[in-house]
Amino acid sequence: MRTPKLLFLGLVRFAVVILITVVLASLVVVHHQEILSMIWKAPTSKWILWLWQLLSWLLALLLVGLSAIMGYLLSQIFFSVLIMDAMSRVTERMVTGELIAPSDMGFFRQFLELILQETPRTLIPVVLLMGLMVIGWLTPLGPVVSIVSSGLSVIFLAWDNTDLTDARRMKPFRERFHFLLHSLPFHLGFGLPFLIPVLNLLLLSFAPVGATLFQTDRESPPKSRLQPDGGKIRPGS
Repeated sequence: MRTPKLLFLGLVRFAVVILITVVLASLVVVHHQEILSMIWKAPTSKWILWLWQLLSWLLALLLVGLSAIMGYLLSQIFFSVLIMDAMSRVTERMVTGELIAPSDMGFFRQFLELILQETPRTLIPVVLLMGLMVIGWLTPLGPVVSIVSSGLSVIFLAWDNTDLTDARRMKPFRERFHFLLHSLPFHLGFGLPFLIPVLNLLLLSFAPVGATLFQTDRESPPKSRLQPDGGKIRPGS
């Protein structure tokens, strides 16, 4: 809260996610009747009309939920990845006094590399979770699948943030995924607050800071800690 640059970047990311989500949800609302008509035209019978109205509301909720997911994915791939990386860089410099990253890359090449790193990290979890969703629909394992999919969701959301430092250092994807598999309990605990609706968008906006602190602690015993004013304090303080 007292580090203006981190606070600003986190709020910008939060605003980007909200803006894209609102735009997509608005498109859903505008074209809602057209989409519903493609599925089921309004019946003339009053005995069935109530069912059509119920379907209309359910479809609207489903499409708004999908627009929220798509808004997060689009902002994550094309916008948030830069903001997240900037927050991670600022945090790493403040804690360690240095930044480990390729120095011979220009801005556009770094941007392209970040997009290439972010795309599989974002799409693979979505494909996996959609597969689990289909299994939950087609089998009696729905309650179990819902718990498993929720756990996987928060693990992958946490990994989006803890993977920032390794992705910036251009470590191979296989090595980074191997790290995830060997630290599942941490990522599950780190990501559990992301299950809280609405609040999770705000928490995700500032998650790169905590994730970078975790990575710096993991790599070596920290020589300093962040003070509320953005400065450093001695070990043990």
